[in-house]
Amino acid sequence: MELSATSQKFILHWGEMGTRWGVNRTVAQIHALLYLSGKPLPADEIAETLAVARSNVSNSIRELQAWNLVKMVHVLGDRRDHFEASTDIWELTRTIVRERKEREIEPTIDVLKDLLNSPELMVDGLERAARIKEMLVMLESLSAWSDEMLRLDTETLTKVLKLGAKIQKLIRGQTTGGTDAPPVNEVGAVIGP
Repeated sequence: MELSATSQKFILHWGEMGTRWGVNRTVAQIHALLYLSGKPLPADEIAETLAVARSNVSNSIRELQAWNLVKMVHVLGDRRDHFEASTDIWELTRTIVRERKEREIEPTIDVLKDLLNSPELMVDGLERAARIKEMLVMLESLSAWSDEMLRLDTETLTKVLKLGAKIQKLIRGQTTGGTDAPPVNEVGAVIGP
């Protein structure tokens, strides 16, 4: 498959960003290729297009499948396994948030709860216990918020995100069009109870 300069730049950038997010570069590049292609691709074509070893593609695809970002499909008239990624950016984002929450946030919440219930907690002092508790409260709030956001359909989620940005601007006293924002104590009157 021939890649345009734009596609190459996107795939290279996604790979670079992947390393910053803790994902192997090749894994991220394969995901980017499948996302951009919008159609199922066989592993050998992925390897050839990205100029990576076939074994690297196989391992990377397994990792993407474990993250529920890529699924195997069959193409009529072709015996090879093909792989595809969702091209719906909102679905992709939901999947990543759900998987990261399950793999990173929930285990951390469990450990923090165990620590707070440990009889040895006070050995390190009240201040450290308070920090652990504060982190737990924050992560539980983040977890509950993300659960609510994941339940929303795309249209509603988009509205919530836009509304959140508008509320922040009101609270900060920023507006567009050169008019002054109402004082913070009047925000409730502007956006309702």
